[in-house]
Amino acid sequence: AAYQTLYTCLETITKLMAPVAPFFSDWLYKNLNEATGKEENQSVHLADFPVADEKAIDKDLEQRMDYAQRISSLVLSLRKRDDVQIKVRQPLQKILLPVLDTSFIEQVDGVKDLILAEVNVKEIEYLTDASGVIKKKIKPNFKTLGRRLGKDMKAAAAAINTMSQEDIANLEKSSKYELVVGDTTHELTLEDFEISADDIPGLLVATDGSLTVALDITITDELRAEGMAKELINRIQNIRKDKDFNVTDKIKVAIEKHEIIEAAMSKFNEYICNEILAVDLKMVDGLATGESVELTDEVTLNIDVQLA
Repeated sequence: AAYQTLYTCLETITKLMAPVAPFFSDWLYKNLNEATGKEENQSVHLADFPVADEKAIDKDLEQRMDYAQRISSLVLSLRKRDDVQIKVRQPLQKILLPVLDTSFIEQVDGVKDLILAEVNVKEIEYLTDASGVIKKKIKPNFKTLGRRLGKDMKAAAAAINTMSQEDIANLEKSSKYELVVGDTTHELTLEDFEISADDIPGLLVATDGSLTVALDITITDELRAEGMAKELINRIQNIRKDKDFNVTDKIKVAIEKHEIIEAAMSKFNEYICNEILAVDLKMVDGLATGESVELTDEVTLNIDVQLA
């Protein structure tokens, strides 16, 4: 039954790709149909185009993956900021997420492991009341409001600029706002506003529509040592690749002694060994053999990797 389901899915895919890859999709369709005998068409180009099964659409799953993608993108963009430049290999402690609605925590928890692995952060903390932590600014989106409000635009901009943190939070939750200018009430949506957040000491903040992410960029000694361990793993794996070792080959590694790697070697020796398949990993004073490797912009070390 599982194979039949797989074949059916693949046959559907061949129909979808037929217009852009006519020859390959026809070859694949014929081979699949020989195995299943499901259809009598001699060619994928004689088959009916598949009809979507609306009942199979999982809106909750779509929302979870949307959260995963947007949160990950925001965190990665914060890491890349010119004034920060924190590599993804450097683990960070936590992401703070203001809660949008009653289902937000459950939805994000469903993809939490995926998000944390993607951005290399330890945990997610939810803020049910972010007003005391994250301060937001709001201004009108003149592209959407300019033509609609016309002569009321100036007065509307002044009113929007005076919106409180509570007003902004309510707008983000409901995506709607009634703006009163004189005797006229304008029904506005979230797209009619531009919302941003101020950075807080130790935190970087970014927004995407109603979604806000605060990234804790405090790097403790433990996190710094783990980040250096990951850098060492990366450099040693590159050496393994350059030497054309098999992925199962055990190795012995000697690294030129330097204070920058002492904490990583002390706290994460076993982790590094497991990742690189090393039976022996040690620091050596004045190591003159091996490959010269740039570990950071300021530090270059010799690393000697040999088969065990």
